Amino acid sequence: MDNILFERKNTINCKGKLIDLSTPKIMGIVNLTPDSFYDGGNYNTINLALKQVEKHLRDGATFIDIGGYSSRPNAPSVSTEEELKRVLPILKEINTQFPKSLISVDTFRSEVALEAIKNGASIINDISAGDMDTKMLDTIADLQVPYIAMHMKGTPQTMQKSPTYRNVVEDLIYYFSKKLDTINVLGINDAILDVGFGFGKTVEDNYKLLNDLDLFKLFKIPILAGISRKSMLYKPLEITPQESLNATSIAHIIALRNGVNILRVHDVKEAMECVKINQLLGD
Repeated sequence: MDNILFERKNTINCKGKLIDLSTPKIMGIVNLTPDSFYDGGNYNTINLALKQVEKHLRDGATFIDIGGYSSRPNAPSVSTEEELKRVLPILKEINTQFPKSLISVDTFRSEVALEAIKNGASIINDISAGDMDTKMLDTIADLQVPYIAMHMKGTPQTMQKSPTYRNVVEDLIYYFSKKLDTINVLGINDAILDVGFGFGKTVEDNYKLLNDLDLFKLFKIPILAGISRKSMLYKPLEITPQESLNATSIAHIIALRNGVNILRVHDVKEAMECVKINQLLGD
């Protein structure tokens, strides 16, 4: 019975299409902000964003994740109006140029989530799991779309100011047990769990979570990992984000071995190679 339940939860419904996550899928990142930690400003025009979307899809991405609010540590906040201004024109154009694409919008604001889904997005990716906007979970329940609930300690402006845990893995398991209770009561059917690497965690915390990701399978919902080119990889190696592709691939393999269903990445081709190698390794 346990395996049947887990298998059933390894599908999500995107616009009436069931996506089977028992084989891990890739979510390609397209940051629409001028100040993201790795590729800020590279894709903040429609033409540049469309070229990156096309590349991600060609390289094998199942999902495209776009966002207009930089959540890197200490990033300045922007208004809801500015976030919508960044996201909606490009979202509409992606849907026109790539009508079969499945677009995730990275936002913690219920108003942005609502407008994004109205304009063709398939998934909402919330860095705060509803903690930064009390209307978010009710909005998702009304929309009935897949929802990525990520753990973050604090806000992007405060999260890296001496984050502490009693035990980071146990604390996050407790957090998600409470959060998913609320999500289930509201009738949100397609929740996806993200432990939030780098969001209010020390380097040591991040590696404890990476090593013990398989423990989060107890919730029997899909798990997403966003590790790509993050400081947990490049800082210990004393390299730059631009030099961290090899470290990213190593971390992706570890995450896949621990049961991750979606990798959120900057480099789709290389992440697809990790999925294929992991399949060759078997269980």
